[in-house]
Amino acid sequence: MTARTLQATKSANERGANPAPPLPCTNVRHFGLSRIWLALVLAALPVLCAAAPPPPRDPLVPDTTLAIPPLHFDGNGTLAISPSATSSRHDFDYLVGNWNLRNRKLKSRLTGSTEWIAFESRVEMHQILDGLGNIDKYTEQSTGKPYEGVALRLFDPATRLWSIYWADGNSGKLDPPVVGSFENKIGHFFARDTYKGKPIIVVFRWDVRNPQLPIWSQAFSTDEGKSWEWNSINVSERAK
Repeated sequence: MTARTLQATKSANERGANPAPPLPCTNVRHFGLSRIWLALVLAALPVLCAAAPPPPRDPLVPDTTLAIPPLHFDGNGTLAISPSATSSRHDFDYLVGNWNLRNRKLKSRLTGSTEWIAFESRVEMHQILDGLGNIDKYTEQSTGKPYEGVALRLFDPATRLWSIYWADGNSGKLDPPVVGSFENKIGHFFARDTYKGKPIIVVFRWDVRNPQLPIWSQAFSTDEGKSWEWNSINVSERAK
């Protein structure tokens, strides 16, 4: 056996007597920790998602989470409307001044339409009768020609109910007033009326939970208030 062979054999024997140290387990530990972190993150996701605030609601979409109060009628079928406990002559004070409005209205009412038309308008409101009433002037040009309307609101101290009258340049006369009051910063006002010869009940809603962005909306019912179709809505911002 040559010296080279003996040296090789000795080296092999030495390696057998002293095997190489095992591979480090660092990567294994990191893999285990990664799995733990992943499990923790996945477990926390439902909590994080639940805590995230909901997206802001579009104010130009009628808020169907706000219930329209049930209607009551007397023996003649006349609407029986009672004031809220907090009804006040100051309920419309927030509306004094000049406002720019963003509007949406159904293209066709009581036909099952789902097409809405957007447009802008303007309102100028001032008080009358030492605060027992107010008038606002409404103007817009969504049809390409000037349109003007007037809202007259009167508070009856005896009944503590508001009556809201509307007239425009098309008819030149006051519509039957919608009557009601505010409760928890939401006002509902009702009246019997007709639309294209069809008997309806109409409701105006004023949502002033944010008095800097008051929302007005209107709905019709053809079945004595069992169901409603919202057909018009606007949100007001103070003119600068």
